[in-house]
Amino acid sequence: MLLGALVDAGVAFSSLQETAAALNVGARLEMRKVVRGGITATKVDVLTPDSPAAEHEHPHEAHHAHEGHTHESHAGHAHHVHPAPARHTHEHAHEHAHEHHRSLSNILAIIGAAPLADGVKEKATRAFQLLGEAEAAIHSIPVEKVHFHEVGAVDTIVDIVCAAAGSAALGVDRWLASPLNVGSGTVQCAHGILPVPAPATLALLADAPVYAAGQPMERVTPTGATILRMLNVQYKPLPAMRITASGYGAGGRDTPGQANVLRMLVGEETAQDVAAEPIAVMETVIDDSSPQLLAYVSELLLEAGAWDVYRVAVQMKKGRNGVQMTVLCRPGLVPALRDLLFRETTTIGLHWRLENKESLAREFAEVQTEWGAVRIKIARWPSGEAANAAPEYEDCREIAARHAVPLKQVMQEAMRLYAAVQVKKEER
Repeated sequence: MLLGALVDAGVAFSSLQETAAALNVGARLEMRKVVRGGITATKVDVLTPDSPAAEHEHPHEAHHAHEGHTHESHAGHAHHVHPAPARHTHEHAHEHAHEHHRSLSNILAIIGAAPLADGVKEKATRAFQLLGEAEAAIHSIPVEKVHFHEVGAVDTIVDIVCAAAGSAALGVDRWLASPLNVGSGTVQCAHGILPVPAPATLALLADAPVYAAGQPMERVTPTGATILRMLNVQYKPLPAMRITASGYGAGGRDTPGQANVLRMLVGEETAQDVAAEPIAVMETVIDDSSPQLLAYVSELLLEAGAWDVYRVAVQMKKGRNGVQMTVLCRPGLVPALRDLLFRETTTIGLHWRLENKESLAREFAEVQTEWGAVRIKIARWPSGEAANAAPEYEDCREIAARHAVPLKQVMQEAMRLYAAVQVKKEER
């Protein structure tokens, strides 16, 4: 699926064909357009002399749909050799045993001997090393003792190496992805029946965000997880970007009700006008607490790290007057502030949600008034131009109380001095 998306997004198919030929393992690539869920996508097949014709869906594709995020390769998994290995479930089960039972060193030798760019070799080598390390940890054996069954098959070697070459040809700085639908149920492999995601897949995904949705099937394979690690994918929301190309790579199955495709967006990230970060908004409505209690709780919330707390009078059911208390905080503080609200107020329920907080960059300057120093808070646009400036309230209040000067006079004088400094800077 990734190879199809790369070609659909503009990578020359001939370059992938040359990569497959360079491996000298008797494999070639074929490309065709197919429709998946009403979407036209590019399907790339890895063929060997014994492979079925490209126009027929491969047996492993007919049984294993890998929608969404990962390259559709084998339903099989990498495992060390058993004296009597179980029957393989992919389309190359009829090939000679030596083509299925490859050691890590054998695969790395194939990659090393191929006339490919050093960067492509490094990526592909690292990918199989990661896979070998995952298998070694799962089976408690040294990595040099790991032998591969399905993942050592010709088509998967071609899949991973061509993915390394295609990603290099695309020329992007980084890869981002949404959370991965790993699927559910079980999968048949050389060791028998395993839960989905398979142990190797789970180990390779590491801390990637995952979920399971849709009908039971394997949606992320060890090969797909390996490619994600090879590309050093980061899992973040779609950033602000100017899209320059897009591509759809097709899986083998045309799944009813959903498009079995991998979509790739290529573009240039654009700077946002202002900085954005997640913010938690907590709200509760109270109709049986005194104003003094609510003021006290507001102070506790601010001391506990809330960014802001405010109260609004509301009319509740049956005509009762109440107070809606809203708390703004970073998401990680929700549990602590929730418990504080339940403990300190009479509320028995609240709701909260995540929103986006956008704020201008802030800095402080200091001016010296006749009564003492006052900080000026300055907000700036991303360009560096000042958007707003205001004297720090607490500084002005302290000076006003200490010198018996009207607060407004202190604030006005602080702003006058700040403005004078800015005029001098402009004159320079």
